[in-house]
Amino acid sequence: MELYQGALDIPSIFNRWLKEENSSNYGAYIPFIGTIREENGIEALSFDIYEPVLKEWFDSWVAKAEKLGAKVKMAHAIGDVPVHTSSYISAVFSPKRRVALELIDEFVEDFKANAPIWKYDVINGKRVYAEDRSTPMSGSGLLA
Repeated sequence: MELYQGALDIPSIFNRWLKEENSSNYGAYIPFIGTIREENGIEALSFDIYEPVLKEWFDSWVAKAEKLGAKVKMAHAIGDVPVHTSSYISAVFSPKRRVALELIDEFVEDFKANAPIWKYDVINGKRVYAEDRSTPMSGSGLLA
């Protein structure tokens, strides 16, 4: 798990991961890249992360992948990420393509639902909480 201030340098991260796993004998490598779309007048998205819980969440996925003979990697941005740049990349390396295809889908969907990352729209230089595109975390909040 890697965290960066601002937009991710996807080619650099992607190439480094490829080099790291070059001799691991995986038959499948499937990345997922999240890019900020221009919509509703936003100029960027901004992210706050609660790192201890994110690490715990990610470590559970590392263990799940290991049981399947696979490996998961991810990187996410902290702070402002302008439109048309990337805030997120994850990848699954696996001996078999079916494992990688299924695992990347489950991983990304669980990330969107359960990772402790709060998203804000940046409009006219101001951060506005993106409540309509946020998912409540289990056990969080005053009334949870």
